[in-house]
Amino acid sequence: MGEQRNLFLAIALALGVLLIYQMLVIDPATKRARAAQQEVAKVQTETPAAIDSATGQMSPTVVVSRDAALSAHTRVRIETPLVDGSINLNGARFDDLYLRQFKVSLDPQSPEVVLLDPRKSRGGYFTNFGWRAADEGANSTLPGLNTPWTLIKGEVLTPQTPIVLQYSSPEGLVFTRTISIDDRYMFTIADTVRNEGDKTRIIAPSGTVRRYGDPTFMPKNASREEKMKNRSGFILHQGVVGVVGDKVVEIKYRKLAKNGGAKNTGTGGWLGFTDKYWLTAMVPPAEATITADIRTFKGGAGDTIFESAYQLDAKTIAPGQSTSVEQRFFAGAKQYKMLQDYQDNQGVKRFDMAIDWGIFWFLTRPYFNALDFFYGHVGNFGIAILILTLVIKIIFFPIANRSYASMARMKALQPKMEELRAKFKDDPQKMQVETMELYKREKVNPVGGCLPMLLQIPIFYALYKTLYISIEMRHAPFFGWIKDLSAPDPTHLGNLFGLLPWDPTGVPVIGAILAVGVWPLIMGITMGAQQLLNPPAPDPMQRRIFAFMPVIFTIMLAPFAAGLVIYWAWNNFLSLIQQYAITRKNGVETPFDKVLTKLLGKGKKGEAS
Repeated sequence: MGEQRNLFLAIALALGVLLIYQMLVIDPATKRARAAQQEVAKVQTETPAAIDSATGQMSPTVVVSRDAALSAHTRVRIETPLVDGSINLNGARFDDLYLRQFKVSLDPQSPEVVLLDPRKSRGGYFTNFGWRAADEGANSTLPGLNTPWTLIKGEVLTPQTPIVLQYSSPEGLVFTRTISIDDRYMFTIADTVRNEGDKTRIIAPSGTVRRYGDPTFMPKNASREEKMKNRSGFILHQGVVGVVGDKVVEIKYRKLAKNGGAKNTGTGGWLGFTDKYWLTAMVPPAEATITADIRTFKGGAGDTIFESAYQLDAKTIAPGQSTSVEQRFFAGAKQYKMLQDYQDNQGVKRFDMAIDWGIFWFLTRPYFNALDFFYGHVGNFGIAILILTLVIKIIFFPIANRSYASMARMKALQPKMEELRAKFKDDPQKMQVETMELYKREKVNPVGGCLPMLLQIPIFYALYKTLYISIEMRHAPFFGWIKDLSAPDPTHLGNLFGLLPWDPTGVPVIGAILAVGVWPLIMGITMGAQQLLNPPAPDPMQRRIFAFMPVIFTIMLAPFAAGLVIYWAWNNFLSLIQQYAITRKNGVETPFDKVLTKLLGKGKKGEAS
């Protein structure tokens, strides 16, 4: 009885965690997404206004399209194997960047992912490197967000051909900027400043990444699968990220908007914004002292502007003298091996922290490395998941064996348990005492069967996290209809798995049931089959609840990543085989044996007739 109660409690706890997550994270996120969509619609349908400083009246602020923003200023093309776009000579901004290797959707004709955007409204996202005055000089004449630079060398920025820009301030400071890029995602910005004036100047290099609007809000018309796929909540960090000195800086967009900014100082590091798969990060010289300033404010179009900025040590430049500084800027995909290469071979401190490994980092990192290793040999991340699951089962084989043996002995004791329940049905306390004595005589641990499930929880979470955050899993196919292991199973029970041309996910109340796909059903069936091998609960109501648990988990896991559901189903199948073998080894007949006996019996009767 104690074993069933503990097993029931373990399942109830797991279910409770999922239900609480649904209520506290997913549902509120959906409400926030709808509110955000209304805000977007308002910005798009109304003419935004700003205060005119001269008249004090509201003046219109035009929200332009991306194409209009791109054509507003002179630009220099960027063309590399991995990115294309342009640099805005107004401010020497990095504000137009596409990621050539990544499409918006699985459709080969879908557009490339846009990382940087020049608009000064929702969706705008750019980086600027400038200088700030540390003396009494006029700060406005130093290179900033809107400084007009001149192209003096080069035509197109490629890994083989850098470009050179120049700007001269009214005070006689001449800024020469050389911009280069490697064959991946790292830009290098090398500035040389010569003082051709008659006064000594003290100026400091700076960098800014600015973003208009919170990108984590989901559109109102997003599908249930898309909301599950792109939700953030506690499972994923999106927002400010960086390393300043020895401190890791992480502030989510909503927290930054609510609580205001933060300041940090340290030697070396990097700073920027992270999305689920993408990263923008300014990388100052490793030996430089960084004064980081993270803040938020309202823009003219009513958008919340998020800004990560830093300033380096000031430099004193006497007349006729010059100084130089080299900074870098990463804008691209958070591919683990690439980040590690920049970290280990190019001195970018703790750069792999840009990937949100989570609290179970000691599991998620090895899981990713193992999946990547197996993928390198089999060429399919789905097969790699199956192999990793088998490896995990082998590692925990002895523990699972003992647990399943305990459950088998518990199942063998059921006739004696029934006798005790019948004998002491009017004396529950006496029945409990006799039950414990029975466990002692038979050397059975009533809680031994809970261990596999308890071990499953951190493994499940860590693998889920690995699948969810790893860009290597994005759009990674398995077989058949599974074209993206990081997305939910696209088939739905409600449309007969694609035979009917409609989407059942929007149906009120029963939409979650109708949205169950093939792999979630397989997972539910294997879970139910494994449950048949467990000792039955003593109470009839508990037995009904246990019988319904596979259905509940099938519905709840249906919108999760297909790779995770495949893992769970495969793990259930392997556990089923292991548990069946151990149960039979202990001389206990299972429901499968009874069914097989009936089938064989009917077959023999048919042959006899």
